[in-house]
Amino acid sequence: MPPDLNLRISPRSVQRETVDKLRLAIFSGLFQPGSRLIESQLCTQLGISRPSLREALRSLEAERLIEIVPNRGPSIPALSWEVATAIYEVRELLEVEAAGRCASRISPEQLVELEKSLSAFEAAASSNDSLARVMTAADFYSIILANCGNPILEEVHRGLVARISFFRGRSMSLEGRAQSSLAEMREIFESIAAGDEKAAREASKQHVLKAKAAAKISMDSGL
Repeated sequence: MPPDLNLRISPRSVQRETVDKLRLAIFSGLFQPGSRLIESQLCTQLGISRPSLREALRSLEAERLIEIVPNRGPSIPALSWEVATAIYEVRELLEVEAAGRCASRISPEQLVELEKSLSAFEAAASSNDSLARVMTAADFYSIILANCGNPILEEVHRGLVARISFFRGRSMSLEGRAQSSLAEMREIFESIAAGDEKAAREASKQHVLKAKAAAKISMDSGL
């Protein structure tokens, strides 16, 4: 082993991994909206100390994925359609603009990566892995945002990714929604590949509106 290779895991790495695992657990529906998170149980499940857990919980609170109430502790926020509506409205503004800009800016190499991410989502859509569907969909959009030519737009969207994924997981719990999403995302990809800004914007808009409608049905039915 090279003498300068340090394999020691830093506390920061532990905290980051804890945040990632808890975030994925929330996306996958392991913790239901409105449920409390018991710190002692989480420490045992994750094999970490309470200080490390609390650091991770503060990060998730900043992402609005949990709420920490004095004298009650951390919990998963109850789903609110008002909040969901606001998220989808902002998502529409950002993603429609990004798709249009991406259509005229994306490089051939990045277009290949976008197609690969679509294929990954297609595989996830055919499986029963709800978490894979959420994560591969997020990857698809991250490539579009990264190639829209506006780093501020990308930054703002990144701040919403956790909450977008939260609601995406709920909408994709509906039977057939993942396959519908695939068809909509393929239309977005094909418009971008053709360099058609107008078509890319329209395809992205329709996708967000249909995702919003699916989320509403999911929330109304308690899924």
